[in-house]
Amino acid sequence: MKSLTNRSKLVVNKQMTFMERIYLPVIAKGMLVTLKHFFRKSVTIRYPEVKRLFAAAYRGLHVLKKDENGAERCTACGLCALSCPAEAITMTAAERQPGEEHLYKEEKYASMYEINMLRCIFCGLCEEACPKEAIFLTNEELAPSVYDRKDLIFGKDKLVEKEHNPDGKVRGGGPLTERLYHG
Repeated sequence: MKSLTNRSKLVVNKQMTFMERIYLPVIAKGMLVTLKHFFRKSVTIRYPEVKRLFAAAYRGLHVLKKDENGAERCTACGLCALSCPAEAITMTAAERQPGEEHLYKEEKYASMYEINMLRCIFCGLCEEACPKEAIFLTNEELAPSVYDRKDLIFGKDKLVEKEHNPDGKVRGGGPLTERLYHG
């Protein structure tokens, strides 16, 4: 019989030996692998009691910074939204009203600023594009776990820093090490 392809293989029906039929050597070999894992150091970190330190290049949640006087730095130029590859940032610009000089640094400010954390890929391009150094990615906060998708759309209420940090350029949690277990 002629085959259409040359992929056919001749199958030999070889008889198994006694040791192959009882499977004991194979079972013993598998048990040794399992037993080896019992004596290795655990790689599990007991979060939240023990937290791992993040690398200096870690990018966590976003924060909108304030200047040294406590006014918002963002001037609603839109460069962060344009540079975002995931299109996660939306904003609406507004003009500063008389008497709001202590709230906003420039005449134009972002009246509505939202980041959709479901879309954000934490690339840091928004941070690099900002000419006023208004947006930064923190180094210690993980994205929260929530039950409702609308809770992951962060507005200015969650993004603007609560207290002014004059050393706002510093990012990073130091060397990538883990803390010792506390019991």
